[in-house]
Amino acid sequence: MSSSPEPAGALLLCRAEPAVVGPAAHLLRRRMLLAQAGRGWSVLVPETKPWLDGTDNADGTDGREGAEGTGETIERILGGWAGALAVGAPWPTLALWWDADRSGFTLASGFRRPVGYVWLANGTPAGEDEAMRTFAARLGLDPVLDMQSLDALTEPDSGSDARARMLGLLAVLRRTGLALPAGLTPGEPADRLREVARIQPDAEPVSWSGWRDAMHAELDVVEGAGIGPWLRGPKARCVAAAQLAAGVPLVLHGLRRRSGVWLTAGAVLLAHGALGLAYDRMRSARD
Repeated sequence: MSSSPEPAGALLLCRAEPAVVGPAAHLLRRRMLLAQAGRGWSVLVPETKPWLDGTDNADGTDGREGAEGTGETIERILGGWAGALAVGAPWPTLALWWDADRSGFTLASGFRRPVGYVWLANGTPAGEDEAMRTFAARLGLDPVLDMQSLDALTEPDSGSDARARMLGLLAVLRRTGLALPAGLTPGEPADRLREVARIQPDAEPVSWSGWRDAMHAELDVVEGAGIGPWLRGPKARCVAAAQLAAGVPLVLHGLRRRSGVWLTAGAVLLAHGALGLAYDRMRSARD
């Protein structure tokens, strides 16, 4: 007899075009599928399930050492990925996750403290109302119309389970241009999400190809998107130095705890800091 599908799943929504998100996603060193998700949005679908098999290893590989090897929950892993994507980017990243017991989201933007909310499987709110207000403010949502819809998601409702709450959240985000491909829906198991993502006409795989290729890809995006001037000058060098300084202790902390979440966040900070300093030096040498 076949076993029922593992109920957990996750999506990463980035408020930027795939061409910009792709190079940043490479730095996560995880296999994912990237696709357009509406006007000014992209979606990343994980191809592996580290929350289930313990593959979010400290060395960034996909070796299997058992779920107990990392002790990372799906909420923690997705929150770490979102933070790593957003910490050096000018666009926010929203992680959506769910399992048999709970569903929720984590919004990461720059160096600001991530904000999130959780619902139990039956739809019972298990978060703080202030988190929703912060969420709306950081995404530039309407403080009246959108906030009314978000407030409703934090109130008891016996007719709404966790899946319905997540769909309600996405309904609000549709006003910002978000439009997930059909089938990429909260509540679906990870295997189903992966299969749906693979058949999208614009889907492209994201996989680790080494630091050199990742840095070249980042530089290409910087040049092509016209954001190079923001990475030059004394202020930009200070930001890059701060990213390097913040990345080192995170990497060390991740190595000590064998936590892929902390290691990934630290590695991405180091990469962005190095990119900033390298770009400033490269352009100065050309001028």
